[in-house]
Amino acid sequence: MSTTKGPLSHVKVLDLSRILAAPWASQILADLGAEVIKVERPGAGDDTRTWGPPFLKDAEGKDTKEAGYYLAVNRGKRSITVSLDKPEGQKIIKELAMRADIVLENYKAGTLARHGLDEASLRRINPRLIYCSVTGFGQTGPRRDQPAYDFLIQAMGGLMSVTGEKDGRPGGGPQKVGIPIVDLMTGMYTAVAVLAALARRNETGVGDAIDIAMLDVQVATLSNQAMNYLVSGRVPQRNGNAHPNIQPQDVYGCADGDVILVVGNDAQFARLCEVFGRGDWAADERFATNAQRVRNIGELSAMLRDAFAKWERGQLIAALDKAGVPCGPINTVADVFEEPQVKARGMLRHVPHPSGVDAPQVASPMRFAEAALQTQAAPPLLGQHSDDILSELGYSAAGIHALREAGAI
Repeated sequence: MSTTKGPLSHVKVLDLSRILAAPWASQILADLGAEVIKVERPGAGDDTRTWGPPFLKDAEGKDTKEAGYYLAVNRGKRSITVSLDKPEGQKIIKELAMRADIVLENYKAGTLARHGLDEASLRRINPRLIYCSVTGFGQTGPRRDQPAYDFLIQAMGGLMSVTGEKDGRPGGGPQKVGIPIVDLMTGMYTAVAVLAALARRNETGVGDAIDIAMLDVQVATLSNQAMNYLVSGRVPQRNGNAHPNIQPQDVYGCADGDVILVVGNDAQFARLCEVFGRGDWAADERFATNAQRVRNIGELSAMLRDAFAKWERGQLIAALDKAGVPCGPINTVADVFEEPQVKARGMLRHVPHPSGVDAPQVASPMRFAEAALQTQAAPPLLGQHSDDILSELGYSAAGIHALREAGAI
């Protein structure tokens, strides 16, 4: 394994964000080796620290103050507490911005301008700075001043309208996705955007201002469902687990439990039919091509459900695996971490935590041959690195004490 530093080991990030979308982006940057300084409110910190239970247990089995939600999105960072309301705190942020390559913030539009910490103010003192604002609705438009959360954006952005079972069926109705997918995708787009700006700065020497809106991200990620509507004029509907454009793809019941089937092309469908001893289905003009299968999925699905019900789940998965037809179990989260492929890829790791235990972490999925990602430090305690960071800025021990007495840190 390579022992070189991460590909962003030369990059410094000042992270003024909290909750999930922008912190997810800064965690990605930390995984890639960037130095990320997380700024938090004195005495309270990031809201997600308290979003439990569950909380990490210490060496004595007692709850710490670190919720699982917070632990999911803050590894590899250093935490400093700073009061943005106080002049002394604003001075610290400006000093950190002078040394930073990237600033991430997700305050409501206009909030940081009142503290002199907006894009114009910080880029005035550091023209090379890449300043990225992440909000629910962006810096423009009639909703720019409104707060937003993932659930709201899933609804407003159309995702819930195509997620869930059909109306009239058991459990029918709109559903949100089981993870905060808009927050996570916003974090991904944010990371891509700041790295693109960083690459451009390497050519021009000039930083940039980036405006990322969660609603924009959700609209962008409607992807095939958006284009289905735009080219046909037909509004996509909820279709349960069935794919709107490729069939057969759905959940099917075996004799001892459910599996998912993901047929991606005509050749895979033909091999599926062979496993069931029904080669005639692949030759049937109703099912021979994907377009015909989509049009006639009601008939085909009924036939498939009868065929699946005659098999034990493990035997059928093995037979379809051998035939090269994608099929698998519906794993619980616990099952995921027992999956041999997940284990082989090292997706679960443990890192030493200041509470005296090893904190579990889901590893980054990125793999580099020449700049291998190293196991990052555990998500920091509130203000864990305040003194160290201020010392690096040139503050004396007496000066740090005075800032703490004044409530600035």
